Amino acid sequence: MRSEDILTTENLTKKYHKDLAVDRVSLSIKRGDIYGFIGENGAGKTTFMRMICGLARPSEGELELYGVSGKKELQKARKNLGALIENPAVYPNMTAMENLEVQRRYLGIGRRDSEKMLWELLELVGLADAGKKKARDFSLGMKQRLGLAIALTGTPGFLILDEPTIGLDPVGKAELRNLLLKLNQEKGLTIFFSSHDLSEMQRLATRYGFLHRGRLVKELSAQELEQECSVQGIDVEQYFLNLILKAGGVGENETFCQ
Repeated sequence: MRSEDILTTENLTKKYHKDLAVDRVSLSIKRGDIYGFIGENGAGKTTFMRMICGLARPSEGELELYGVSGKKELQKARKNLGALIENPAVYPNMTAMENLEVQRRYLGIGRRDSEKMLWELLELVGLADAGKKKARDFSLGMKQRLGLAIALTGTPGFLILDEPTIGLDPVGKAELRNLLLKLNQEKGLTIFFSSHDLSEMQRLATRYGFLHRGRLVKELSAQELEQECSVQGIDVEQYFLNLILKAGGVGENETFCQ
C-alpha cells in the first residue's frame, strides 16, 4: 500500500453459503478521492462497504485501511472512518443531539467543547432547528441528514456513504453535494459512495468503480470516463449498461435504476 492510499483491497470476497456476494474485488482509494461506486441492485456494493466498515467478515482476500491490516489495527483505524450504510443507525427515542452524544462517547471524544461541536455538526447538515426533536418524528430525508452528522462526528478522514441521496428532494441533494464537495476540497476528506443517481454522481466523483455480480469490471477516473463516453457518443448510464452486456448481461432479479 502506498502512502497516499486510504483503502486497498486485494481479492476481497464475501460468500453467504453458496452465494458469492463479492467476488475477488481489488481496488484502491487514494487520499482526497471522491470514489463513486456504481452497480445494479444486488451487485454487492453494500456488502463490500460493510466489510470495509467491519460490519461483515470477508470470506477471503486482504483489506488495508490507512496502511494497516491486522484485526486490532483495523479496529483502531476505523475510528478515523465515518459511515452511513443502508438505513441510518439512529435511536428513534432519542433527540438528534442525543444521538450525536452517543457517537461522541463511542469515539472517546472528550466532553470539553463537545456540545458546541455537535451543534455545529447539526447546523452543517441542516438540522440545527431539529436538534431537540426525537428521531422517530423525522422524515426519511431528515434521518439521512442525521446519519451523515453521526458519520462526521470526530472529523474522520474517510467517509463511506451507501446511497446517501435516498429520501432527499432535489434541494436536499444539491445541499448534500455542495457539503461533500466543500468537505473534500477544504478539509481533504476522502469519500467513497454508492448511488443510483448517476447525474448526482457525475457532479461529485473523481474516480469510479463499476461493480457487476460482485466483480469489479472497470475502474477509471472521471476524466477517463468522460473521454470514453465522448468517443462512443453515449452517457454514463449507457456506458455502464454496455459494461454489463460485455460481462454477461443482467440476470432475472437484477435491476439498475437511475
